[in-house]
Amino acid sequence: MKLLRLAPENTKFPFMRFRRVSYPFSAVLSIISVVLFLFVGMNFGIDFSGGTMIEVKAKSGTADLSYIRDLSSHLGLGELQVQGFGNAAEAAIRFGMQPGGDTAQQAAVEKVKQALGGSYDFRSIAVVGPSVSAQLVQQGTLGVVISIFAVLTYLWFRFEWQFAIAAIIATMHDLLLTVGFFSITQLEFNTTSIAAILTIIGYSLNETVVVLDRIRENMRKYKKMPTDQLIDLSINAVLPRTLMTATTVFLALLSLVVFGGHVIRSFSLAMMWGIFVATYSSIFICSPTLIYLGLRNEARAAADEVTGVGAKTSARPLSGA
Repeated sequence: MKLLRLAPENTKFPFMRFRRVSYPFSAVLSIISVVLFLFVGMNFGIDFSGGTMIEVKAKSGTADLSYIRDLSSHLGLGELQVQGFGNAAEAAIRFGMQPGGDTAQQAAVEKVKQALGGSYDFRSIAVVGPSVSAQLVQQGTLGVVISIFAVLTYLWFRFEWQFAIAAIIATMHDLLLTVGFFSITQLEFNTTSIAAILTIIGYSLNETVVVLDRIRENMRKYKKMPTDQLIDLSINAVLPRTLMTATTVFLALLSLVVFGGHVIRSFSLAMMWGIFVATYSSIFICSPTLIYLGLRNEARAAADEVTGVGAKTSARPLSGA
C-alpha cells in the first residue's frame, strides 16, 4: 500500500528566495499586532478582569447549560460563561465585575439565584476581585517569560549562537502574532489562553529545532555548498514531516472547535492559528535569519581545509630525523 505524502519526494522548492518578502510581511504583521494590543487591547476573561463564579447542581436530571446561558439577555449582567463540570448535573456560572462595587456584585448573585429558582442547589459562590485578577496576569506573564527563557537558554548551549538567536526571533514572532490574533478576534483571554500560548511556543520551538538540526547535520555533509542552497536542501528534507505534523494537529484542533463546545473554543482557535504561524516561522523567519547573522557554510569549509592542511604538515616527519 502506498503511503500518503503531503509533499512530493525530493522537493527542491527555493524557500530562501522568498526571504526578502517574508521578512517585511512578518514585520508589518508584528507592528499591527503591537498596535492592536496597545489601542484595542485584549478581551480579558473573568480570571484576569475579576468577577464571580457560582457552582450549581440540578436537583433532578441534568443541568440545562443552554438555558442558563440564555439568562444573560434577561438579567443584564453582561456575558454569562457557563460550563459543565463533574457530572452532568453540575455547572459553573461566571460573570464579570458589576459597576457599583461589592453591593452590585451581591445583587447580581441574588438575580441569578432568583432566575434559577428552586431547580438548582447553589454549591459555592466565589468572587475574584481586581487585585486577585491582577496577580493572575502577573503570574501568567511571568510563567510565559520564564518558560521561553529556559528553553532558549538550552538552545543557546545546544546549538551555535546564530541558531539560538534565530530561534529566539522566530519564537518572539509567533508570540507577537498570537497576541495580535487575540486582539483582532476579541476571543476571551483567560488562563486557558495562557496554556494555549505556552503550547504554541512549545510547538514552534519543536518545529524550529527540527529544521535547525537538519541544517547543522547537512553542514557537516556538504561543506562546500552555499548557505542558502544548504538551507533550502534542509527545509525540503523535513518538509513532508512538517506538513504531516501540522495537518494532523490541525485536524485534531478542528474537531475540538466543532465539537468541543464554547468552553475550549478560544483555546482551539488560538492553537489552530499558532500551528500555522509556527510552521511558517520555522521556514521563512528562523531559517533566513541564519543568513542575515552571517552563518557561512563556505567559510567553515575553508577553515576546515586550512586546519586539515596544518594537521598534515605538523604530522609529517622531519627529513633530518
